[in-house]
Amino acid sequence: MNARLEPARKDLVVLVADRNMEAVIAGLLERPQALNIHPVTFDIFVHPRRDPGCLTGASDFLQPFSGVYHYALVLFDHQGCGRERSAPEVLADEVTARLDGVGWRNRAGAVVLAPELEVWAWTGSSHVARCLGWADRKPSLREWLAEAGYWQYEDPKPPQPKPALEAALRQVRKPRSSAIYGDLARSVSLKDRTEPAFLRLIATLQKWFGEPATRNP
Repeated sequence: MNARLEPARKDLVVLVADRNMEAVIAGLLERPQALNIHPVTFDIFVHPRRDPGCLTGASDFLQPFSGVYHYALVLFDHQGCGRERSAPEVLADEVTARLDGVGWRNRAGAVVLAPELEVWAWTGSSHVARCLGWADRKPSLREWLAEAGYWQYEDPKPPQPKPALEAALRQVRKPRSSAIYGDLARSVSLKDRTEPAFLRLIATLQKWFGEPATRNP
């Protein structure tokens, strides 16, 4: 008599605050070579209470999945989470600690995006202008954002990345959608990124899924 085979566990479950974040994470995980990890199997869920839900309810949401996936990751925006006076790293560590206590010990991580998801979009890549409908337009996207007061030339990124992105889309009458976010995640270079949240995300994924030479000891 053959023993019944248990279904194989997937590598990763991700809990995010909204559909745009879902599209970004899916787009990134579809580029394992760019992340310097091996391909992973994953599922992404959106918390119904968005950023505050991910902050305070991730452990309850993900506890039932602790035997179904090898690792769990939580992502949400610092702006709008309800604890903006606490540092993003402090909040991420709190969420991770609560997950450790409900069956995910040493198998969970959290990333808090400061101030918000859209900060990742603003790079020097020409793909940003293309994804936002600004390819071959005059003035360029960067010039228009400066003229409109969204991005000073001396700043590495717009101080309010989401309003800047929304204004750029309105200017070209391109509706904001999660498809745009997914396109950005699949297109924009991941090299030389400096955002702390992005670096934390990459370090976490490489620790779990990196090739042997890139894994932390």
